[in-house]
Amino acid sequence: MRDLWGSAATRWLGVGLASVLAVVTLGLAATGRLALYINPDQSWFAIGMAVLALVGAVASFALPLGAEDDHGHDHGHDHGAARGEEPDEGRGRPVVPRAAASSLSRAATWAGGLAASAVAVGAIVLPPAPLSVELAMARDTGTAPLFAGADDVLLAAADTSTFGVGDWASVFSTATNPDTFEGAHVTLTGFVTPDETDDATMRLGRLVITHCVIDAQPASLPVTSPGWQDDLETGAWVEVDGVVTTNASGALVVEPREITPIPAPDDPYEY
Repeated sequence: MRDLWGSAATRWLGVGLASVLAVVTLGLAATGRLALYINPDQSWFAIGMAVLALVGAVASFALPLGAEDDHGHDHGHDHGAARGEEPDEGRGRPVVPRAAASSLSRAATWAGGLAASAVAVGAIVLPPAPLSVELAMARDTGTAPLFAGADDVLLAAADTSTFGVGDWASVFSTATNPDTFEGAHVTLTGFVTPDETDDATMRLGRLVITHCVIDAQPASLPVTSPGWQDDLETGAWVEVDGVVTTNASGALVVEPREITPIPAPDDPYEY
């Protein structure tokens, strides 16, 4: 009975957890919420791997429970004795008692298994949720996100009408000739955060994802709006319609024509 329980636990840690994560991935894809975790351009890979994992899980049922343990157990245990060699104790090497080593290994396996199981079950039970505005503010170092924009952005060769907050943040921080972008019309969506250097300016923020939420980077733009604190709270989502211009110090800012509060979008990220 103990062997069967051990085999069942081994199969759960392998095939079981992989199947759970595969089902979660396919469920998120079917409900359109996979983008809360990975870049939509890479959804095909995640879905393909999930399907492959489920096919492997189904195929594993052809293997009787416990059969995965019946290999290699008697290979080489007594080779030294057969050759008349002394045990390890005679070679000056420390020897860990087999029972103690087995107990430590079993404890580590159970601890890892419980942690992995908790993650897998949590993925099923807990509803998908985007990263918070507070996290974005905590990660914000005032620099533009890496990989947001390309050389054609810096050379003003791209169509700026398609730019999001991340693209414009790259432009604002790297443009060597700000006049090139002055007067460009923007319609941008993001969350509001304060500008630590200017009370008359608010920051329009967004989290930018390259591959998945683990690499999410905050991007933000200065929006000139004296008294914005009277109408908006930190973390509120807004749509800003305005133009790019330069301030008194020559830095690029957004001059809004209209700032409209909106509900938080279903997909709060840029990619």
